[in-house]
Amino acid sequence: MSRTCSSRRRSDSVQRLQDRVAVVTGAGSGIGLATARRFAAEGARVVCVDIAAGPGRAVAAEVGGEYVDCDVADEAAVRDLFDGVVQRHGRLDVAFNNAGISPPEDGSILETDLATWERVLRVNTTSVYLGCKYAIPHMLRQGSGSIINTASFVALMGAATSQIAYTASKGGVLALTRELGVQFARQGIRVNALCPGPIATPLLLELFAADPERAARRLVHVPMGRFGKPEEIAAAVAFLASDDASFMTAAQFVVDGGITGAYVTPL
Repeated sequence: MSRTCSSRRRSDSVQRLQDRVAVVTGAGSGIGLATARRFAAEGARVVCVDIAAGPGRAVAAEVGGEYVDCDVADEAAVRDLFDGVVQRHGRLDVAFNNAGISPPEDGSILETDLATWERVLRVNTTSVYLGCKYAIPHMLRQGSGSIINTASFVALMGAATSQIAYTASKGGVLALTRELGVQFARQGIRVNALCPGPIATPLLLELFAADPERAARRLVHVPMGRFGKPEEIAAAVAFLASDDASFMTAAQFVVDGGITGAYVTPL
C-alpha cells in the first residue's frame, strides 16, 4: 500500500467527534454540506439545518443525521431548534453557525440600499447572535461545548470591489465571537470564528459566473492561485469542534490560501 493511501485511510478512520451532537446551519450546500459530511465521518450525530427542505433532507439522509427546517434569523425558530435538539438527543456539543447570504444587490455603500443592508446583517450577524444565545445555555448546563461561527477573510481586510453589508456583517461576527469566547472560557465553552478565504461554493460561483472580471480581480490576490474547496474548510471546522483545539477560544481561524497575508502574489 502506498504511503499516500495509508495516510488517507488513517485520516478517514479518525473519530474525534464520536457520539457528539452537532448542529450545522446552512447544511444544504457549500461549506455546511461539506461540514455535515465531515462531522458524520468523524462520528458525530449531525443535525442539518436549512430553509431549503430538499437539499437539507438529502444531506441529512446521506449522513444518517436529522433535518430541521429553520429560518436562522427568526428568534423563536432558533430557540426551538436548540431546545428540540437537546430534548431529542440529550445534549448539544457543537454548534456551527454557518448560514449566510451575499446578494448581488450588496455592493458599494453608494449603491446598496438600506433594505439590503438590514437583510444581510439580519441573516449573517443576527442569526449568529441568536445561535449563540440559544446554544450557550444548554452547553452551560453540561459544562462543555464548542461553537464555531462563520466570519470571513473580508472581516480582516478592505476591498475596492466592495460588498459593504456582507463585509460589515462578518466583522460583527468576528467581534461577537471574540467577546463570547472570553466570557465563557472558564465555563467549558469554546467560541471561535472561522475566516474562510474565497471558497468555490454555489454562492460564490453564482456571483462570479455573472461577472468573470469580478472573479479575476479577486483570484489574482490569492497566493495559492485558486479558490478554496468546501472540504478544506470543513476540515478546519472539524478541528475547531474537536478536542484537538481544546486550548483555542476567542480566536479567528483563518483558512484563506494566504490572501490576508499577501502584499504581492506570485505571477
